[in-house]
Parts: sequence; structure tokens; C-alpha cells
Amino acid sequence: MSDHIETIALDRTPAAVRRFLRFSYLIYERDPLWVAPLLMDLAKVFSDANPLFEHARMQLWLALRNGREAGRLAAVIDRTHNETQNDRAAFVGFFECENDPAVSRALFEAAAAWARENGIQRLMGPMNPTMNDECGLLVEGFDSSPALMMPYNPPYYAALFEAAGFLKTKDLLAYHLNVKDTPMDRLGRLAERAKKKWPELTLRPIRRRTLEADLVKIKDIYNSAWEKNWGFVPMNGAEVDFLAERLKPLLLVDISWLAEVAGEPAAFLMALPDYNVAFKPLRGRVLTPKLALALPYLLGWKTPRACRVITLGVKAAYRGKGLESLMLFEGLKAGSKAGLETAEASWILEDNTMMTRLMEVYAGRVYKRYRLFERPV
Repeated sequence: MSDHIETIALDRTPAAVRRFLRFSYLIYERDPLWVAPLLMDLAKVFSDANPLFEHARMQLWLALRNGREAGRLAAVIDRTHNETQNDRAAFVGFFECENDPAVSRALFEAAAAWARENGIQRLMGPMNPTMNDECGLLVEGFDSSPALMMPYNPPYYAALFEAAGFLKTKDLLAYHLNVKDTPMDRLGRLAERAKKKWPELTLRPIRRRTLEADLVKIKDIYNSAWEKNWGFVPMNGAEVDFLAERLKPLLLVDISWLAEVAGEPAAFLMALPDYNVAFKPLRGRVLTPKLALALPYLLGWKTPRACRVITLGVKAAYRGKGLESLMLFEGLKAGSKAGLETAEASWILEDNTMMTRLMEVYAGRVYKRYRLFERPV
């Protein structure tokens, strides 16, 4: 007798979201590299408090095999993305599944049917839930845990996407840098040249107490610097505030920087210590005795030995004139002083030549690769 596979649609009520999120524990229960996201934080992404839902719709599904949960998937139609990119796409994401193409195919077909009903032409992902959040499917680099706010998945997931008709759209790269191997003398000289080019340049770290005032400048730089990037969708003020509120508790080390020229916002570097080393023992839950292991990091008494460079944005008028090197130099210098030994720069589009060359200057190497897929509905 063959298995009976069905999909059930879930709404975004707190109980349904908890059920949806809990499924991941069935997949990663015995995976020592997995870092569970903090459930109380991740649940906010699905709540009406997320300003994404002012211009987007989301649908959730669980797949059942003979009544037992076997997979999950979310789909998002983002009106801002489709208007900005002149597209008719739906994102799929938060995908977790047993190694069974029949289960994953059922999930993707449910998403495709929903997309067709809403006038959508293609599925794209994984996006969790958009390109301004965690995105991409890990396809290389399964020998280490993910960095802060980066995806992780079993190696067989790519085959499940491909079996359902998805093809590669773009790869996103994660570079590994050893701080001690970085040619800081050479980079220091490049930084000094940049300062001479911009005599009215001011640089300062982004801190928790300055974050609120800095957000207007960060939003200005972000939406300007990435305007012409592949897949870019601008973030409105509420979305920037929502993300900043989630990141603010982690601004404990001066490795995020803001640059202004004659008072005009010019560039910013967002980097954070890799607090996954603190989150990993928690298994997604704050109310656990293992919180004692995380508190020294979360209170700033102890600093992780790694960091993640999340974003480096430079306005077009200042691009390619040394400001990128200057920002990274200041971040790495401060990180080294704080005891950081390694850094991950992620993610970088595989065809972003300027950034991939800059990573080579910093002796970076690609050590993880994430893939975006698409298919017609």
C-alpha cells in the first residue's frame, strides 16, 4: 500500500506558526552543526508586526505522509518586489523536508497552484522570506555550522528542488577571512589614501545608543547603494526599524561603521560578532538552563572569536575610490582589537566582480555557496 501524501494550508496565527516552526527539529534533531534560530525572534517575522505584510502576502503549508508531518514550505507574494523588478514572481522559503521527492513535490505544487491563482508566473527561492532576509540554499560548505543569520540545510535539499523542476538562478558566496592573515599594512596604506581623497570624511562606529539616529542615514545609503543590484528591493523606514530592533541587542563590539562626507551619508559597514556560538546550545529556546552558557556573550562579557560582515554599502558617487577598503580596514582593526580571529563576508553575488576582487585582496576564500532557484508555475 502506497503512502498517502497531502498538504495542509496554515494561517499565520501564533499556534499555526509555532507548529510550522517546530517541524525543523524533526529534520535536525541529530545534526551537530545546526544552529536553531531563536523561536521567539523568528516568530516575529511571521507576525503582523512585520511591516513586510503591508505590501506582501504569505501562505504556509505542511506536508503529511499518512497523517505524520514530513515537510513544510512558505510562499510570499511581495508587491514591492514585483513592481520594482517588473516581475510576476512568488518567493518560496522556510523549506524543510524529509529526503523524499514525493513530499517536496507536493509542497512545491501547492505553492505553484496558489501562485497561479494570484496571477504569478514563476516561483523563486529559497527566500526566508525575501532577499532582504536570509536566502539561498546551502550547496557547498557542509562541514561547519552557519554564521549568524545565514541559512543551513541538509545536502539533499538541492536535489529535491531540482526534482521539482527548479533550475539555478544565481549563487551567493560566503568568504572566510583569517584576521591574522589579512595584509593589514597594505590595507592601512589604502585606507590612508582614501582619507586623503576625502578630506571631509568622518568615520564612526554604529553603537546601540546611536542606532536610532543612524537609521535614517543607513536607510538612505542602503536604498541608494544597491539600487541597481540584481534582485534589489528597497526597504521602507518601518522595515529598516524592524530589522534594527532585532539586531540592536547584538551591537556589542565596534565593528559596524558609518562614513559621511561633508555631512552626507556615504557608506556603512554592518558587521556583528557571530553569536551563533552563544545561540547553538539554546536549541532555539531562551528559557532553558543552557542560557547560562550564552549569557557571557549576550551581556558582552565574552566575545566570539568570529564575526560576520553582513553588509557593505557605498553610494555610487564614492564607489571604487578606496572607501570600501577603508571601511573593511576599520572594521577588521576594531575586530582584531576585540579578539576576533576570523570573519565571514556574506553573502556576495557570484558575479559581483568588484566585491569578489576585494575579497581576494583581503586573502578571503569562498568556503560556502548558497543557490537561488526558480521554475515556472
